Parts: sequence; C-alpha cells; structure tokens
Amino acid sequence: MISRKNAAISKFIIHKVGNKFNDTKNAFSDKIVDFDEASYDLMLPFLLRPFGSVVQSYRFNHHANIALNEINSYCTQIFNDEEAFVEVSKHIVTHLFEQSSSAQIKTGDVLVVMFDGIEFKDMTTNAIGIFKIESKVNFFQTYLEDNNYDVLVQKGINSKKVDKGCLILNQSDTEGNIILSVDNNSYDTQYWINHFLNIKYADDANNHTKQYIELCKEFSTEILKPNYGAKEHNTFLAETIDFFKENEVVNVERFKEEIFEDEKHIREFENYKKEYEGAKSLVLRNQFDVAEAVVTKEKRKIKTDIKLDTNIHIKLDIDAPDASSEYLERGYDDEKKMHFYKVYFNEEN
Repeated sequence: MISRKNAAISKFIIHKVGNKFNDTKNAFSDKIVDFDEASYDLMLPFLLRPFGSVVQSYRFNHHANIALNEINSYCTQIFNDEEAFVEVSKHIVTHLFEQSSSAQIKTGDVLVVMFDGIEFKDMTTNAIGIFKIESKVNFFQTYLEDNNYDVLVQKGINSKKVDKGCLILNQSDTEGNIILSVDNNSYDTQYWINHFLNIKYADDANNHTKQYIELCKEFSTEILKPNYGAKEHNTFLAETIDFFKENEVVNVERFKEEIFEDEKHIREFENYKKEYEGAKSLVLRNQFDVAEAVVTKEKRKIKTDIKLDTNIHIKLDIDAPDASSEYLERGYDDEKKMHFYKVYFNEEN
C-alpha cells in the first residue's frame, strides 16, 4: 500500500498502443503533457488511488538475467537519466504492442508517468507509472450554437478506475525493484503481468499468506465440496480464516492438527497440496509469518453461502466458524429421497 498525500506528477506523456493482429498501429507523442490545474487535480488521484489498497508487491522476473527484463531496463534508464523519459516511454509502448499475441487484446491509451513523493511503508521515493486505458465511457457534452443549447455524446476516460496500471518504485530490496500492479480487466492477465511486465510475487509474508489461503480455497472447492457437501466446504474456509486471524505465524503441521479432525482429510489435504504445488510450480513453506492485510482482503472474497435447488439459500457467518458444526445438521430423508439441513436457533431476527 502507498500513500499519495505528498505525491506529485513530474512528467506525463500519452501514447496510443495498437494491436498487430488487427493491423492497428501505435501512435506516439513527442512532448510531455502540460496540465492545467483542474486536469492535474483530477489526474493525480485517478492514477494513484488504486494502489492505496494493494497489499502485495512484485519483483521483476527473467529466465536468464533480471537485467534483460525489458521494463526493468527501460525504468533503469529513466531513473538514471530523466531526460530520456520521452524516448524511453515510446520503447515501453512498442514493447507492450509486441505482447499483443491475439486479436482480443484491446488497443488503448498508454500513460507513462514519473511520480515524486510516493510513500511506501517507511520510505519516500520517486516511481514510474505505466497505465493502459482500454475502456472509454459515453458522456453528454452540452454546447451553445446560434443562441440555443444542444447536446452531443462523446467518449472519454472513466475517472473512477484504471483498467491496467503498475508502479515501479525507485527502491529495491534483495529481490530487486518493488513493483505494484492493478488490473481491472483481468481477462488477459497473462498479457499484462507475465508477458509485458514479466513480474512475480515477492517472496514475503504477503505472498506466503495469499498462496496458502488460495491452496485452502481450491482444496475446499475441488475436494471437500463435491465429496462432503457445501457445509464442510464452508466450515473449512471459515476455520481457515479464523486460524490465520488468531495466529501471527502459521505452522502447517499445527494448522492440519487444529483444522482437521479426520486423518482421511489430512491425507487428502497433503495429496492435494503436492498436486497444487506441482501445477503452480511453487513450493509452499511449512512455516511463515501471517500478513494480516492479506487475510482481511482474502476473507472478503470468500463466499460461505449454501444455495439449494429448492430455492432455499443459507448464508453462514465466516466469522463464526463453530456455528455451522454446532447448529447446522445435514442428513438424508429416505421417504422424500432428498437431502436436508436442520437448523437450530433460539429466536428469529
């Protein structure tokens, strides 16, 4: 997460990126934008607001040498020589154009921006922002002609959200430059994250926490729900989140002992974890620090509803993991040949 309270735009340029599959070309600017006050006051928060809630960071990646990563190289040039900003920004757009590997990749405006005064954790730094605007919205424009007002429809950038954007901070750790990324049009995530930026999650508590919760979510969806029902699926997720909230450090062995009562489930979890690691080409740590902000964010994504084909909808509270096991029973009625849930309660609200 960043703070933008002292941030400022020092350089800003707009180019247009095409798509080589539908024969649309790039179009380049030769000069940086000179903002008027109203445009600047709207543009600065529009670009930086999305990064205020980003909790995970990335680092540059390359199969041979990080120095050969194109965006890493271009950003290094700009950080070392800001006079190269305009020409290097064109190279960035050309590199983005080369990643348009299918006709579905959208054309759009590309904003390359130099920021000063970006606050990240306990440091203040400058940063390079790269933004791709893919979606334009309709708006009404009124105008005066022959003493009468008329209206026409124009297309423009929606100031509510950025389609795709990244911040490359001029600060690094043992893994390299710190990078933040947002993507609100995730139909082509591989194109932005892997092909254009070529970045990977940082090896930190944020990543370890997210990866392990993702493992639990997929295990619950693919193993528990189809084999044991929605109640087991939802109870497991609620207990997982509760475990992460109650512990500053996750020890995997302790996690399994506390969450699973049945040895069979432990074996299923261990087998699934091996398959998951193989499919994702990663190795999950057996012990790691918990990132509280990630737990909070992942918790919001988890749905603990039970939707039945009889138009009955049961909503479970993820913050009360013991409630479903204590007050909700699942069974089968031989006479009706149907499954049922029995719910215990004292009062209706």
